[in-house]
Amino acid sequence: MTQKIASTGRHPLARLVLAFASAAGILLCVLIALPFLGAITWALTLAILFLPVHLRIERLVKHRNIAALLSTAIVILVVVVPSVFVVERLISEAATGILALQARVASGDLQALINSHPRLAPLGTWIDKQFDLPLMMASIASWLSNIGATFVKGSFLQGVEVFITFYLLFYFLRDRAAAKAMFKKWLPLHQKDSEHLFRRISETVHATIYGTLAVAAVQGTLGGLMFWVLGLPTPLLWGLVMGLLSIVPVLGAFVVWIPAAMLLILDGSWARAFVLSAWGGIVVGGIDNVLRPMFVGNRLRLHTIPAFISIVGGLLLFGAPGFILGPLAATVTMLLVEFWIRQEATRQTDDLAHEEV
Repeated sequence: MTQKIASTGRHPLARLVLAFASAAGILLCVLIALPFLGAITWALTLAILFLPVHLRIERLVKHRNIAALLSTAIVILVVVVPSVFVVERLISEAATGILALQARVASGDLQALINSHPRLAPLGTWIDKQFDLPLMMASIASWLSNIGATFVKGSFLQGVEVFITFYLLFYFLRDRAAAKAMFKKWLPLHQKDSEHLFRRISETVHATIYGTLAVAAVQGTLGGLMFWVLGLPTPLLWGLVMGLLSIVPVLGAFVVWIPAAMLLILDGSWARAFVLSAWGGIVVGGIDNVLRPMFVGNRLRLHTIPAFISIVGGLLLFGAPGFILGPLAATVTMLLVEFWIRQEATRQTDDLAHEEV
């Protein structure tokens, strides 16, 4: 009897020690995994996005290792190869545009254009005195060329991160069922709530990637198309830039087309400036209000304000992986709070029922 009481008395302390050791171990594991945060985030994202493809491959190839290997190879071909080509082309277009601007500065055309407008002449004189524009343009062109060469070769750390990403992707695809069962066992949630949580995580990733990139691709395409129609230089470059800027809620394609319209006005091309401004403000800007709620808002299930804060805050806190981790953290946290409130309400109802009995 005494031994039983002593054992019971030690039980709360043992639970406290176990909880503290578990929390310390989890914190230590998080710190260990931090250097691989980017690789883990992108591997998990790719696993969620390409899971339907992998399921089809698994039905055709019964061996799990071979199926996961084939799926990983397909992801590499679909994601990495086009990305390398697009970025290399983007850098090449930027270098070409800088060289064209450099030639215009060296010939004096830009200065003559500024001097032709009396109000801008003092600004042009000040710029000419403060900066050596031809040398600056040459330096930028050389820097872009070096960036292109470095990107093609790839740095050691970038190569290691890419390798780790696809190494993890292989196991995320192959062992997803075991991992999902483990998390279900660890989570203090009912089976139905766990399934709902995993489903919302998948929806958040799909909404963030497909929705945001779809809107950005449409805006970038429309902006670059108008640059090409109006005969503006490097439309591919500026279309890609407008698409990338469209991803960030604070910015947008207007960062590119407004200065371009102003330059057209300075050049005396009032009609082209009007067309570019109307197209950018009405079509490119308006399409965001139509497509973003359709592609992102409805599936992400977040109001504009928390969606904005989660994306921008995630980018500031985690860097590039924050583009996924920010909305994911907001969605999961809101869902867990919802589960907790519901469980508390159920517990209070049960307590009242017991009291009445």
